[in-house]
Amino acid sequence: MLQVGDRVTHDKYGLGRVEEVSGVGESAMSLIDFGSSGRVKLMHNHAPVTKL
Repeated sequence: MLQVGDRVTHDKYGLGRVEEVSGVGESAMSLIDFGSSGRVKLMHNHAPVTKL
C-alpha cells in the first residue's frame, strides 16, 4: 500500500513522489507528482508503479 511521501517509479512517467492517498481497498488511489511529467492520479490495483 502506498503512503504519502513514498517515492515510486513508473515506466512511462519516471520517478515520482506520492502526494495524496484516497479511498480504500479496490478503490484506493494516489496522486503522484512525477516532476516534469506532471501530477497523475492512479488507482493502486491498476497502477504499474514500483515503490522505492
